[in-house]
Amino acid sequence: MPLRDRLLAGLVALLWGVNFVAIHFSLEHYPPFFLVGLRFLVLAIPTVLFVKWPGVKVRWLLGYGLGFGILQFAFLYAGMATGMPPGLASLVLQASAPFTVVIAAVWLRERLTLVQGGGILIAVAGLGIIAAERAGVSALLPVILTLCGALGWAFGNVCSRQANPVSPLGLTLWMSVVPPIPMIALSLVFEGPERVWTSVATTFTPEALPAVIGLLYTVVLGTIVGSGIWVTLMKRNPSSRVAPFSMLVPVAGFLSAWLILGEVPTAGDLLGGAVVVAGVLVATLVWRPRARIPADLEPEESPTAAAG
Repeated sequence: MPLRDRLLAGLVALLWGVNFVAIHFSLEHYPPFFLVGLRFLVLAIPTVLFVKWPGVKVRWLLGYGLGFGILQFAFLYAGMATGMPPGLASLVLQASAPFTVVIAAVWLRERLTLVQGGGILIAVAGLGIIAAERAGVSALLPVILTLCGALGWAFGNVCSRQANPVSPLGLTLWMSVVPPIPMIALSLVFEGPERVWTSVATTFTPEALPAVIGLLYTVVLGTIVGSGIWVTLMKRNPSSRVAPFSMLVPVAGFLSAWLILGEVPTAGDLLGGAVVVAGVLVATLVWRPRARIPADLEPEESPTAAAG
């Protein structure tokens, strides 16, 4: 995986880490299922009108929209609405990385090397350190909901790779057409028309400003920029090399929650974050043994080199 792609994957991790704080602010005003539908509706309307069809099979677009758009965010938003702190949510959702590797290995027959597997285990150990430190912060239900979101993200990762779009950003934008109707329908059933209407009618009040800013961040930076880069990386690299970078998201998530919301990370959080970074580096660097040149094939030393 080239250095450029590793840097881009790190940027996506930063954008997605801060995204959890943005979601936190939005959930203080909008019901979770409706917020998911609204998030993608804002993207879907201009996409249908102005963005060219990405040239993919419909089943992979639907699979990507179902996994990444509906399952991931419906469960994540529900988990955060029921008490999952942003920092901890950014950690638990990264279970998508091992989920992606397993699905890719079974479904796509992608080969996982021992070095990659070891790197993933190191990163998972780092997540375990942070989880142990934060075990008492959240109840069991929010954690289970967030894990279900991670599984949805993993399914979406593999579908986006199978789609193999000409325009990865086009796929990301057209994926946004899938979630709005199902999520708004679920919101009307489970959250109620009155609650939905109240949140919409008060959108332009000063109290709703943080929620609106959070929504705009999620749409522009979290979805268009972050997901567009991510799908591009999944297209030109094996899933098992890209997916581990998602484990950097909780580092950015805890840091942004600390700076913006005052969620101070503990020594265990910092130690776990360092282990996660180490595991991602091991899992994504390409390790090639240096070839040994036979003595009779080694070039003779030139006079100029000898003089130097």
